[in-house]
Amino acid sequence: MAAAAPADPQSEPAAGARFFCTAGRGLEPFLMREVRVRLQATQVEYVSGKVFFTTCSDLNMLKTLKSAERLFLLIKKQFPFNVSSVSKGKIFYEMQRFISDDPESWLNAISIWKNLLELDAKKKKLSQGDANPLKRKMGENDSIIAKKLKAEQMQETQKNRECQLEKQIEEETLERGDFLTEREKCQEEELQNELAKAGDTHNQNDLTFRVSCRCSGAIAKTLSAQEVGRIIGIALMKQFGWKADLRNPNLEIFIHLNDIYSVMGIPVFRVPLASRAYIRTAGLRSTIAWAMASVAEIKAGAFVLDPMCGLGTILLEAAKEWPDVYYVGADVSDSQLLGACDNLKAAGLTELPWPSESVDIIISDIPFGKKFKLGKDIKSILQEMERVLHVGGTIVLLLSEDHRRHLKDCEGSSFPLNSKGSHSDEPGAEKCLILEGKTGISETVSSSFEANHQECLHKMPPFGSLVPVECYKVSLGKTDAFIHKYKKSSSSGL
Repeated sequence: MAAAAPADPQSEPAAGARFFCTAGRGLEPFLMREVRVRLQATQVEYVSGKVFFTTCSDLNMLKTLKSAERLFLLIKKQFPFNVSSVSKGKIFYEMQRFISDDPESWLNAISIWKNLLELDAKKKKLSQGDANPLKRKMGENDSIIAKKLKAEQMQETQKNRECQLEKQIEEETLERGDFLTEREKCQEEELQNELAKAGDTHNQNDLTFRVSCRCSGAIAKTLSAQEVGRIIGIALMKQFGWKADLRNPNLEIFIHLNDIYSVMGIPVFRVPLASRAYIRTAGLRSTIAWAMASVAEIKAGAFVLDPMCGLGTILLEAAKEWPDVYYVGADVSDSQLLGACDNLKAAGLTELPWPSESVDIIISDIPFGKKFKLGKDIKSILQEMERVLHVGGTIVLLLSEDHRRHLKDCEGSSFPLNSKGSHSDEPGAEKCLILEGKTGISETVSSSFEANHQECLHKMPPFGSLVPVECYKVSLGKTDAFIHKYKKSSSSGL
């Protein structure tokens, strides 16, 4: 599928450009909602690990995406290459046709990419020009005064000579001035046209690039990423005259080939969106932390607690997005808290006072893994969280499969269920989404899709007065975890 592009390749991206973002497994629904809200995006679609959309937003707005790993300008997206019944040479030929059969898609994408960078550079220049306007104005005034004094001093001595020189020039050019002006205009226009043509060719041939390739599925068993990158790189050089530069290219081409699709794009930013400049010491993945905070539905004036804050990543992500809130973090590890303080300073956030009221929201990444074997202690942890939480308050937790199992073991008849004896009719239960990458073609998340993934929520046990509301299965790389959202329905009886 060719990238959507304006009819005029030189037009600004106001007509809408086609992008895609990579996302951690399970975060696709968060990213889909985010691009719709932040970017007013249309044609929002997904495949496992990627979300495609069309938007008119500039680079400043695109940078605000919080649940995305990387952002790309889409060049082409099409069905996967058939590697089961053809030779390697045939595959190489089809890859070359990927470029030669539709060069307009590539040229349009390059044009949009350049326009995005140019618009961003212009805005930065204007922003820098507007900085310290008072200082600049004072400097301009000083310069004007100095020039005026100097001009007044020289005015009397030079006045007669300047007048005579102007008169002489006027007399010499009076009769032939119009003719020379017209001829010079024609020559200038011809010269500018030739320079423009030469400049276009020169710029195109001087464009340096490299190819970053990722192969998975059946094609990875037949071809290596290096082979694919080499074939695509040679085809680009032959088609457009670009030069390969593996170290410091002007342009990077990203290719992902698998059993579901073939996609090519241009990274919009060199640094991934998930690499936050305000997080000095990395802890929990920033995209996961932001997703947890977004699920909590934080409102202005709320009191948000993370009793096991670690390096404070969740609270940092929340505070950057929802600043008018009381955030409090605690942890048993002094080294973790020192790291959290460093992150706070790097993020430009200050400590907030502790109010004398109960907690509105708790967000926490419950420690798990070999270093943290909480086991059945998870019950006492949730009991304490439940105790300090407002009735109607929200808890959002990141839990491992072991945590879920221990909570399930704690479930008993003393824990209240809803009137139907189940949990699936609680408010927001229909929001449970688990993306397993089973869809072959891009499609939007629909109610039927959500209905097929209720198992996650059914496995969430109630705990005392904490009623399960939403559940999301997300990837942490080598392992999976679950974002659980609870609401406190009544006063704790524990």
